Amino acid sequence: MNKTVICPVCKQSYDVYANPVPTVDVIIHDPQRGVVIIRRAHEPLGFALPGGFVDEGEQVETAARREMREETSLDVELTGLLGVYSDPRRDPRKHTMSTVFVGRARNPQALKAGDDAAGAAWYPLDALPAPLCFDHGLMLAHFREVLAGRRSLAPVQAETSPQGSC
Repeated sequence: MNKTVICPVCKQSYDVYANPVPTVDVIIHDPQRGVVIIRRAHEPLGFALPGGFVDEGEQVETAARREMREETSLDVELTGLLGVYSDPRRDPRKHTMSTVFVGRARNPQALKAGDDAAGAAWYPLDALPAPLCFDHGLMLAHFREVLAGRRSLAPVQAETSPQGSC
């Protein structure tokens, strides 16, 4: 969606595009430990899956691994794509759309909060903290469906090197 605005300095018109902001979230799962949940350090406060914003020029898979290292200190292998969540009301700050992955920690014992997380811990799926922010409760419900065999994960695209375009 775009709108035309007038520059207050030069009085020229230009188009401004209001598009959703891309984010990533990862359900880090360990059958014995549960899933990683962070306690948010910034508004909106509460508990959430680890995740964050995709940087310009960054592939979503790369952003997911980076955000996991920044927020949880975990080196995460992405094992599947759960889905894309894009309800305009999912984030009270702005319209975001999240690409949600499932992954496993290569170093689960290294879990510790970092970056925007005030805390990080493993929780059993049947004993999650509350309140869960955003639509992370829905994501975890969909993940439970995967574990029950009622839903599938899509494959994760390998990171690619820049290629030419048309």
